[in-house]
Amino acid sequence: MTYQSLDPLFSPASIAVIGASSDPRKIGGRPIAYMLRSGYAGKILPINPKQSEIQGLPAFASLAAVGHPVDQVIVAVSGALVEGAVEEALAQQARSIVIFSSGFGEVGHEGKQKQEELARRCADAGVQLVGPNCIGIFSTRNAMYSTFMSALEHEMFEPGNVGIVSQSGAIGSYLYGLAGDRGVRFSHFVATGNEAGVDVAACIEWMAHDPNTKVILAYLEGCQDGYRLRNALETARQQRKPVVVMKVGASEQGAAAAASHTGSLAGADVVFDSVFKECGAWRAQTMEELVDIAYACSISVLPHGNRLGVITPSGGIGVIAADECERSGLVLPHLPEKLQAEIKSIVPFASGVNPVDTTGQVVSDRQLFNKIMKIVFEFDGFDSILSFNANIGKTEIEWGKVRDDLLALRRQHPEKLVALSMRSAPEVVKELEDHQILYFSDTAVATRTIGALAWIAQAQQWPAMSVPAAAPAQAALQWSEAAIDEAQARQILEVAGIPFAPQKVVDSAQAAAQAAAEMGFPVVIKVLSPDIAHKSDVGGVLLNLATEQEVLEGWKRMMDQVHSHCPDARLQGAVVSPMIKGGTETVLGMVNDPVFGPMVMFGLGGIFVEIFKDVKFHTAPLNMAQAQTMISSIKGFPLLDGARGKPKADVHCLAQALVSLSNFVFDNAADLASVEINPFIALPQGGYAVDALIIRRS
Repeated sequence: MTYQSLDPLFSPASIAVIGASSDPRKIGGRPIAYMLRSGYAGKILPINPKQSEIQGLPAFASLAAVGHPVDQVIVAVSGALVEGAVEEALAQQARSIVIFSSGFGEVGHEGKQKQEELARRCADAGVQLVGPNCIGIFSTRNAMYSTFMSALEHEMFEPGNVGIVSQSGAIGSYLYGLAGDRGVRFSHFVATGNEAGVDVAACIEWMAHDPNTKVILAYLEGCQDGYRLRNALETARQQRKPVVVMKVGASEQGAAAAASHTGSLAGADVVFDSVFKECGAWRAQTMEELVDIAYACSISVLPHGNRLGVITPSGGIGVIAADECERSGLVLPHLPEKLQAEIKSIVPFASGVNPVDTTGQVVSDRQLFNKIMKIVFEFDGFDSILSFNANIGKTEIEWGKVRDDLLALRRQHPEKLVALSMRSAPEVVKELEDHQILYFSDTAVATRTIGALAWIAQAQQWPAMSVPAAAPAQAALQWSEAAIDEAQARQILEVAGIPFAPQKVVDSAQAAAQAAAEMGFPVVIKVLSPDIAHKSDVGGVLLNLATEQEVLEGWKRMMDQVHSHCPDARLQGAVVSPMIKGGTETVLGMVNDPVFGPMVMFGLGGIFVEIFKDVKFHTAPLNMAQAQTMISSIKGFPLLDGARGKPKADVHCLAQALVSLSNFVFDNAADLASVEINPFIALPQGGYAVDALIIRRS
């Protein structure tokens, strides 16, 4: 499927409706009524063997009776009749099919089999299929409404630049109304339903290339093809089209993956979150947030950076904005002393730092506010301007005192994002938006939205990312054992390029003591068993043993504890390694996500990794820049960067280990459930893995 192949869905020259109805409120009647009302210029062909005329249009007894192929066929009949309708459409060389009817994959195994057969037939014929069980599709620019969406009965908004694609028809319909009320206007709408054919990813990719779409708003409940979704999101990013997505439904990966720390931390929701971030898509947590950010992107320019200037007659509003800036990644640069002095010369009691507090003195003389506003606008250290204006938008008299100066400043500084927070009459809001000024009633929401746009703008500047196809179907490595112990895992990962601390496998207390003496004290001893994933949990790790006697006594104590906790585990001796002191414990891991494939993890390591959960995920494979970004993005990065005078860790070595791990797991994903190196001790020069866990797919 290429994005051009969706053209018959979005811009059909002829549309046939199988199951057409004379009642404009019925499912088979609404598409016809909507297109007649909106002025669709193409051919509308009602198909109904019982009527000769439908809603003033000639009706046909069958699709064959039309006498020529059509670009699009809408199927609005009962589930039992759908297969026949689709066969008729294929026989008449339809280029696309939209199935409203339900009773397929959403109702059980038999329905899913029918759905898969419909999908196969359409794919074999090269016909694009939307649905089944969907409310349809529309494009406002050509007045094409192949949908029975009830929201259109209440209002049809004029064409705009926001595309909506939703897996849920009900949510999509509600978002159309909710966003429309906010001032958003739409280019296209698709509800993909059961996604037997066209999915959300295909629609995002098509809209990314559509010149009439500036912003893409998406609602997701799941994904069947992670590669296609990543590729679509990356295409939109490279086309400078913001994607604002709401993904619902959080779940854990399952028992096999959860056998490692990495697996237990990599719930599907965390993986989706990581994929959205690396592809520059903004993930909204609520429908209101989804709408606010889509609204802002559709009207305003994106800011060049994260520097915000705030001007307000209320000190409290300045505090609200400042608090939200810290949460939203925005900074509030101080105005230079010279400009602060200019502000005080206008209003002596004003605070000119930023947020700029003009005080309530300007209420009696709006020109004072306008003069200070000019100073704020003209300072080149702000990428965005947020102005709080209380209630002035409610009256023409008060609004008129600010309007001309504000709009003039807007015209003089088109490169800046400008937002106003106040109460306003609808006509004032419309005037603001016509001049690319954003309107918000809530200052915190305004600040949060500006922060989102700043992040989106930054993401659009990232280098182009090549999205790799699926990992190899067969593992590159020939595995000799079903279960892999630590020593074997170490050997495999060393070959892959991961540096490990020296170690020796021993089978007795005496052999352990001899190995320790040869290595030099102190040492670490860990039980060796393919059946024990977390050795410290069962007493299988001894740290900082300083003498041969401590090794001999510790061996017996360790083996007794392990046997007590895991009586059926296969014990194959132990591993002796030197005790590495200093450095910072980190964790490198991988989990094989069923949608997106191998995901690499990095974070602070040790036994508390699941408690602090200070980790980041990224799809494999990684390059050095992506690995370094992962490392620097964890909250605990200051511990690696020389906090409190501590020596800086060798981040380059860490990044190289992450890249090596990512290449290994990508090449062998077909046979891996998870991999974990915990800890990897980052030193001022270099670093060492001191423990390894590989869990194969069952």
